[in-house]
Amino acid sequence: MSESTRVMLGKINGLYGVHGWVKIFSYTKPVTNILNYSPWQVYQQGQWQTMLVPEGQAHGKGIVARLETCHDRNEAVRFLGADIAIYREQLPPLPEDEYYWSDLVGLTVINQENIILGQVNYLLETGANDVLVVKGEQERLIPLVFNEIVLEVNLAQRWLRVAWDVDFLI
Repeated sequence: MSESTRVMLGKINGLYGVHGWVKIFSYTKPVTNILNYSPWQVYQQGQWQTMLVPEGQAHGKGIVARLETCHDRNEAVRFLGADIAIYREQLPPLPEDEYYWSDLVGLTVINQENIILGQVNYLLETGANDVLVVKGEQERLIPLVFNEIVLEVNLAQRWLRVAWDVDFLI
């Protein structure tokens, strides 16, 4: 499978104990959802490795887990800083008109006048609603509000249409 079929779920950001457990920074909501997936794709030393996750749990505000090959702290240390992903096919299907954030990143953003505003670079979570960060000639922050601002999403052709004037910067 190609790298484009992977969805980033988190990062290994610390060690936990002496039995090979690692601390996980999870991008999932809630953070414990990362433990629902196994195997993980772990990016280490320039390549992806498939790793089973036999144990994992919430710990304070974070997550700790043990990778199948780690039985002590010395084995776990080599995974510090490693990205964690899964294959897109491991995610549950969504109802029509719902999207994973990773599906929206990279889409070309077109307004109602067929002017290309740029591409979705990433998304931000805010208190009111999520926000598309669109990079083009200039950066635009576009609220992710379906049927009001985001009018249409076409994943097959990799674009989305927004009700957003070209002169709106934020």
